[in-house]
Amino acid sequence: MQRFLIHWTWALPIAALALVALSFVWSVHPALAALALAATVVSAVHHAEVIAHRVGEPFGTLVLALAVTIIEVGLIVSLMASAGSGAAALARDTVIAAVMIILNGIIGICLLIGGLRHREQAFQQSGVNAALSVLCALTVLSLVLPNYTVSEPGPVYSQSQLAFVAVVSLLLYGTFVMVQTVRHRDYFLPPGNLAEDQEIHADPPDNRATVVAALSLVAALIAVVLLAKDLSQPVEQFVAAAGAPHAVVGVVIAALVLLPESIAAVRAALANRIQTSLNLALGSALATIGLTIPAVAALSLLIDLPIALGLGSKNIVLLLLSLLVAATSLGTGRTTILQGAVHLVIFGVYLFTTVVP
Repeated sequence: MQRFLIHWTWALPIAALALVALSFVWSVHPALAALALAATVVSAVHHAEVIAHRVGEPFGTLVLALAVTIIEVGLIVSLMASAGSGAAALARDTVIAAVMIILNGIIGICLLIGGLRHREQAFQQSGVNAALSVLCALTVLSLVLPNYTVSEPGPVYSQSQLAFVAVVSLLLYGTFVMVQTVRHRDYFLPPGNLAEDQEIHADPPDNRATVVAALSLVAALIAVVLLAKDLSQPVEQFVAAAGAPHAVVGVVIAALVLLPESIAAVRAALANRIQTSLNLALGSALATIGLTIPAVAALSLLIDLPIALGLGSKNIVLLLLSLLVAATSLGTGRTTILQGAVHLVIFGVYLFTTVVP
């Protein structure tokens, strides 16, 4: 049990939260906040892996994806509520940044480094196909269709349309979670003997270690999001000084918030557990849309805040290209470095065209 209760892993989130509290009284240097953020991310990944080892797949990846996304949604909603009319495009920009980072950045890195170390990695195609089909529906309904409705001018839904899409998004995501964890859990487990091999490496942690890990994970994720929020102003100032578009700020903040999931997915790929990497990546993308859109829709309807969800033509092309490539590259049940390279090239194009639109 001692190896699951490493003292620094629960001490770091407490120290990070104390640093956040201190920032309300004194100014904290951005370098110190960035260092605390990096350390807390490592702690969050450790605790997520402890919980995952206890509850098994796919529940372990679901825990981390949901925890990060729920806190991220709370951050987005609070920023929108305080920003007023200037926050009309905040949810859209955050969601598309998260989806592109996950779908091309995280998956691309996992496929590339997994292929470099293990040559070829296998996963359950049925589970990945299920996740991709839901992701295609959610992204198009939430981020593309608003450009083509005529009830309201501009890339926005009317109130009734927004409420309908919010309910549909929540239902789709809820159905996916039920399929992933109850009705077809076997679709999301490693294929063949890989599932058996992963279960015998070590004894699972006991109840005490699991509870400590769960509480520490929540504290770590809250600290990650709050530190990312504190770093948003220095990042914004740096981007403005560099003359880059304001959209770069959203990409940087989304990347910071997604760090725990990114590191956990990469570690799984290096350990020849590409199924875990894909479960975590696609589950995070689904949770980001399936929970963020209903939350911001509810906020919009409650306080009459305009929400612009429709993407520009450039981002629509890159989003549809990403979904098409993901469906084809993950359509065989096996991965090589080629698929990873393709995803990373698309991610590079997304980053470049964000900086140089």
